[in-house]
Amino acid sequence: MSDTSITRKGAKNGLSIGRLLLDGRAFFALIAIITVFSFLSPNYLTVSNFLIMSSHVAIYGVLAIGMLLVILNGGIDLSVGSVLALSGVMAGAMMQGIELAPLGVILYLPVWGVVIATCVIGGLVGAVNGVLIAWFKVPAFVATLGVMYVARGVALLMTNGLTYNNLSGKAELGNTGFDWLGFNRLAGVPIAVLVLFAIAIVTALMLSRSSFGRWLYASGGNERAADLSGVPVKRVKITVYVISGILSAIAGLVLSSQLTSAGPTAGGTYELTAIAAVVIGGAALTGGRGTVQGTMLGAFVIGFLSDGLVIIGVSSYWQTVFTGAVIVLAVLMNSIQYGKGARRS
Repeated sequence: MSDTSITRKGAKNGLSIGRLLLDGRAFFALIAIITVFSFLSPNYLTVSNFLIMSSHVAIYGVLAIGMLLVILNGGIDLSVGSVLALSGVMAGAMMQGIELAPLGVILYLPVWGVVIATCVIGGLVGAVNGVLIAWFKVPAFVATLGVMYVARGVALLMTNGLTYNNLSGKAELGNTGFDWLGFNRLAGVPIAVLVLFAIAIVTALMLSRSSFGRWLYASGGNERAADLSGVPVKRVKITVYVISGILSAIAGLVLSSQLTSAGPTAGGTYELTAIAAVVIGGAALTGGRGTVQGTMLGAFVIGFLSDGLVIIGVSSYWQTVFTGAVIVLAVLMNSIQYGKGARRS
């Protein structure tokens, strides 16, 4: 074997290892985070703490799955944090009772009715985003930025800037049990975590087994070509924003249930956390590339890193620095993975 062939083989092996590390960066980052914090704190990797951290990740994860669908379509949704807050406030208001002044009665919905109504509200806000972007050709950044402010403003107006602290309902009216999302467990696993994995499985199957999934990847990769091929690109675009709104509402319900309160300032910067989870998970911000599995890993990376820094007593200011550094590194690696050089290789 010549020296040239040996060199080429070594280079090829190096590229293969580099590609493996690049493609699996979220998984390796999660393993590194768990290893480092387990060494720094004996309480980090206990079963109870792992379940608590996972319940925190559930909020980021649900938001991130909705954000993934939007990014796969080549868009962005900056309104998810505000929709989360608005949904929590709406649920809190409904738990207090809906006053029907003309009839002189106060309507108390059962908890399942509150959940459904809240998801409908989230879906309607998502539909506004989708229609603005698909039909009126408003750039996704501008449309969702505007809706972000409107949703946050409505939440503030509803509460006058205050927080609904009593979400327990009234037993005699049959609307108790709102805290089941945040505190109940099934076979020892928090309900919030089960909700996250259920949504992740359904979304993964939708992307891999349905026509909608194929349409989404096609329209995100090349919208013009997809349109000429018969893909209903406008319907797909509106649908992903509706789903993102519904998932934001679910995340708002989970967060309100965990906090036992609903405030208009909840979910601040959560939209950036959702985007970061998607990017860390290997999705391309230009659209058409990304998986639910990667996004889930990205959400766990952010959640486990944040909770780990809290456990070892790192200042909240440094937590922001570390989280930001991870996001910048993820974007840099995405540029390497999906850059021109990567496509040529």
